[in-house]
Amino acid sequence: MQKNIKGTPSLILLSALTVSSVFAQNVREHTRPTYTGGTTVSESQAVDLTLTVSQASIRPIQTWLRTAGAIDKTGKILTAYLHAPDAKLAKVGQRVRAFPPDSKSSMFQAWITRVVPQGGRVMVESTLAAKGRGNSAHYVMEIVVERGQFLSVPNEAIIEEGDKQIVYVQQHPGHYVPQEVRTGIQGELYTQVLHGLTEGHEVVTIGSFFVDSEYKLKASEQGAMSDDHQHPH
Repeated sequence: MQKNIKGTPSLILLSALTVSSVFAQNVREHTRPTYTGGTTVSESQAVDLTLTVSQASIRPIQTWLRTAGAIDKTGKILTAYLHAPDAKLAKVGQRVRAFPPDSKSSMFQAWITRVVPQGGRVMVESTLAAKGRGNSAHYVMEIVVERGQFLSVPNEAIIEEGDKQIVYVQQHPGHYVPQEVRTGIQGELYTQVLHGLTEGHEVVTIGSFFVDSEYKLKASEQGAMSDDHQHPH
């Protein structure tokens, strides 16, 4: 027996490669998102719904802090107050969009020039790039907070189901499978994905609720058919 093994090194190498390949495949299967079932959408349905998919990718995530501010007599300085948890996100240098409540079309650009902690809140002063409207004493302020670059998907892709969050992954055009995800920071446009997707996965954005309804309807029909087979009349 030992003589045969020593005399066939190619077989030993082949066996080692086979074991390595099987191990790698098992690792991929273990780390790959788990799909349960799936549903199909016809091309005509996709066109009617303007069904849209978007890739999970590394993107900058922004949070917009909305508050009300009062303008000073110079027409250049806006003062506002932020409470927890938003208070800790305000920083000098952040970009601000400001407009009077009665005229959203009159948008002014501004930047935070001072942040002063005051107990459980902070006072935020922003300087307008141009003088504000003379007859507007108060402004709606949107403070743009850059949270960083994260793996993310558009907010529209995520469906809330109790304490779970689901997205529909496109396996190939017209075929979609549900995938549970764990999320982090929810930004104005995109939500951070902590678990369940990898970069490059394509998920349904516009039309996700239709795909979800189709999936649940077909799952319900299949369940009813299964019951009929198990309990014949």
